[in-house]
Amino acid sequence: QVQLVEFGGGLVQAGGSLRLSCAASRSISSINPMSWYRQAPGKQREWVATISSGGSTNYADSVKGRFTISRDNAKNTVLLQMNSLKPEDTAVYYCSGILLGSTYWGQGTQVTVSS
Repeated sequence: QVQLVEFGGGLVQAGGSLRLSCAASRSISSINPMSWYRQAPGKQREWVATISSGGSTNYADSVKGRFTISRDNAKNTVLLQMNSLKPEDTAVYYCSGILLGSTYWGQGTQVTVSS
């Protein structure tokens, strides 16, 4: 098993930046892949970005070119750097990882972008 805890959410103006962190309770080298999702009020949870153990990344079209996912295996942390934020990026952001065929989720962190 693994526990995932997100940090770094907050309130930011449109055009600003935030960096989210996801700290794992164990080595993330065996958690593959790791992803970020988000859920806006009244909407379904949607995928944002994924990073494999080898460092390959994929992004939703809505965040491509603005968000960057990375992983620091030494610190057991996955990061999501969010730039050029828009009001429509407002959501609860969740970290997720797959370990031995099971999917684990963090509790989420709120990101609010004001116009």
